[in-house]
Amino acid sequence: MARRLRFNGTGSGEDGCPAVHEDLDSGEVIVHGPLLTDPEDVAQLQHLSEGEVAVVVPRELLVDWTPKERTRQVRTIDLEEFSGLFSKFEHTAWRLETRRRYASDETTDTYRQFVETGDVNWTFDHPYCKTIREQTSQGKRVERVRIVDEPPTTGQLYLLDNAKRNSVMGEDIRNLWRADADKLRLPAEDFWLFDSRLIAFLRFDDDDQLTHVDLITEPAEVVRCSMVRDAAWHHAVPWKQFAAKMGGGA
Repeated sequence: MARRLRFNGTGSGEDGCPAVHEDLDSGEVIVHGPLLTDPEDVAQLQHLSEGEVAVVVPRELLVDWTPKERTRQVRTIDLEEFSGLFSKFEHTAWRLETRRRYASDETTDTYRQFVETGDVNWTFDHPYCKTIREQTSQGKRVERVRIVDEPPTTGQLYLLDNAKRNSVMGEDIRNLWRADADKLRLPAEDFWLFDSRLIAFLRFDDDDQLTHVDLITEPAEVVRCSMVRDAAWHHAVPWKQFAAKMGGGA
């Protein structure tokens, strides 16, 4: 069975070599780079067994991209504390939404409206709306990339319609087909990245209910999520354009 490998990062800005990957199940680290081939150099190596090869990588590659511990330092917070993050960030809040369903949406009156009529009478009385309008009015950026299946799920169509409300609040929302996200090797993680320094990973149970949030500030993990953000944002399509291509008229 093939390993589940995650690309951590590279020390090269040109050809992507050398680089570090991490096995998500075992925690093992895979490093690749140019082979050490000079016989005199190889002869100096101790404990090089048959079938093993030596590669040469910059020291900075290991310092920057090799996780220091198998389990990253995580602080788990409840949903109330998570909500408070949206009034505390200083510059940017960026979201990657990857799930096919969010159970909390389905309990709302707006979701019922959408399922019954295909349209929603959006209002701005939710506390989140007030908070985001206050933040964006100060010039802060709130951005999202939402992954969409083909065909879209009901929940994804609901969120595409929801972009009408959130964009009025000042959010910049884009969409990306899942097939394109897979080509870019974007992770299936759902997270917010605040000020390019704090990651809030959203954790869901088997019923698609958001249960808690894990906060991580480890520099290598922040950089990885920033790379995900840059790739997703570059390839995603503004929601109005995306909806128009779908023929949804949102």
